[in-house]
Amino acid sequence: MTLTLEERVLVPVADQEDAERTAAAIGSYLGPESTAVMVNVVEKGSSPDAETRERHTEQAEEMFDRARSILADTPGSLETEVLFGVDIVETIFEEAKSQAVDAVVFLPREESRLVDLLAGDMARRMVKEAPVAVLALPNQE
Repeated sequence: MTLTLEERVLVPVADQEDAERTAAAIGSYLGPESTAVMVNVVEKGSSPDAETRERHTEQAEEMFDRARSILADTPGSLETEVLFGVDIVETIFEEAKSQAVDAVVFLPREESRLVDLLAGDMARRMVKEAPVAVLALPNQE
């Protein structure tokens, strides 16, 4: 049985490499009716100034452009959004509710155990705190 995402899904990405890996991984799951909303969450400690927001937005657009090129020959559509939030997981789920997506789809990143312990395991939080279905894609490597 082949899984096809025939609905609206939120796809969080952290950086250029993650956007490329995630786009390559999700491409085979997209169907003609799919809409992938790729988001990059910029963690902020306080309100970023306009210049900082613009710089982060430009960096995210580069990520999204690379993902678009990887997904160019796949069915479905790709929307993109740059988000700013104090808590990345919370910001992702707020956007999931706002966008009325059917699921959050992500490619787990390998982090060191120390980073997991200090920052909290984001993948675990994605599953435990989810207000919508969460799908972790298999690593393609």
